[in-house]
Amino acid sequence: MLPQDEIFKKYELTVGIECHVQLNTNTKLFSGVDNDERGQSPNSVVSPIDYALPGMLPVLNRRAIDLAILAGKAMNSEIATVSRFDRKHYFYPDLPKGYQISQMYQPIIGPGFVDVPMDDGSFFKVRIHHAHLEEDAGKLTHVSNYSLVDLNRAGTPLIEIVSEPDIHSPSQAKAYAMELYRLMTYAGVTRGDLYHGNMRFDVNVSVAPVGSEKLGTRSEMKNLNSFRAVERAVDYEFKRQVGILERGDEVIQETRGWDESKQRTFTQRSKENAQDYRYMPDPDVPPIVLDEDYIKEVQTKIPNLPPFYREEWRSIGLDSSVINSLLLSKDSAITFQRIKEKVNNPEISKRIANWFLLSTEEASGGVDGQAADIKSVSDDYFVSLSNLVGEGKLSSTAAKEVLFSMIKIPEDPETIAKRLNLIQVNDESELLEIVDQVLSDPASQQAVIDLKNGVDKVMGFLVGQVMKKSGGKANPSKVQELIRRRIA
Repeated sequence: MLPQDEIFKKYELTVGIECHVQLNTNTKLFSGVDNDERGQSPNSVVSPIDYALPGMLPVLNRRAIDLAILAGKAMNSEIATVSRFDRKHYFYPDLPKGYQISQMYQPIIGPGFVDVPMDDGSFFKVRIHHAHLEEDAGKLTHVSNYSLVDLNRAGTPLIEIVSEPDIHSPSQAKAYAMELYRLMTYAGVTRGDLYHGNMRFDVNVSVAPVGSEKLGTRSEMKNLNSFRAVERAVDYEFKRQVGILERGDEVIQETRGWDESKQRTFTQRSKENAQDYRYMPDPDVPPIVLDEDYIKEVQTKIPNLPPFYREEWRSIGLDSSVINSLLLSKDSAITFQRIKEKVNNPEISKRIANWFLLSTEEASGGVDGQAADIKSVSDDYFVSLSNLVGEGKLSSTAAKEVLFSMIKIPEDPETIAKRLNLIQVNDESELLEIVDQVLSDPASQQAVIDLKNGVDKVMGFLVGQVMKKSGGKANPSKVQELIRRRIA
């Protein structure tokens, strides 16, 4: 294998991603049963239509159409005034009809693009080829030498978003998946529960020598449901294919799975071509015919999307990586924006933004995009907490402790801080007494001499001694000021 820094000089990575987005409807795409399978017993949220019993005809869910229109708006895409459904034929045990109702020839969402942010503040563009409506299949659970079928998910409405091959690194693949997640959740298109598969990513990877006019043979990794998995799977697959090419062998077009425990891909089956599915127009579902006025009416209801918040938050000096992370939680973004507008103070807003980010990371539990429940904390409490830090009554470390206590039990932050004995000592006479004790201590004499001679790095030692004697409650910046005054 080539050294890491040589791989990208010799070979170019090209990635295209197909994203399956479960739509946030109350009922399924063609039947009237509950669309939320979470916590339900297997095969309990299924209708005769989902079972494909003889004589059962599909009835299209209008709400799914509206959500597809909103998704198109979020991706700067054209919406087709006429779209149609087709039957995609294959045998899967978890789809009793023996075919899937999808859109092959006339999808509802046409070409568009997504501007994808990177943490360094740069952007790159990923073109959207199209996105089509379709129903999901059920779920198989493999046990030893047999499989169990759960049809609760069969018939769930999806849009499948197909990107152009505009992604050229593992970090770009992760960034695109994250931005697509933000756009779909902010637009209200999906619940965004990655753990339960509300968004799943099929990642196509190909490798070719730099400067080649032809893309390499691609492999497809199916059903990735975390941003981290997307990034690591692309990285592994890129290196795997480079290794094959370096040996002089040919990459085989195939579908591969991702083994999270081993952090590697594995072969599943040879890749089918479109003709293998024997598409045909579905005779039971009429065409979707929309007029421009209706499309515009639906799209006027779209909420603020991530680009709006980025523009707002850049104005107060937030770092791009902080903005991108904070935007993973729609609740956090809406709440923080409301507080920002209320306080109209960049310093306070920046401090609160970092607390929102901290609460999101602390509560994520390893599942991308899952945020802390901060809705129960009032805006005024966040502002009060920021004021306590600004006034020197709380250290930044103590403020974090108060923050997590507030999230668990909403309560005035000063009351919490006093109960936890976290209020900093700012009384000058009290602090001077402790400072004098430290400066007169024989153990501190060399540090005092060094500080008088301009060796500033010893200040940390002296401040630390004062903090120790004060039980960690002294205000460090005030202590530093008093030490300099005493030895001047």
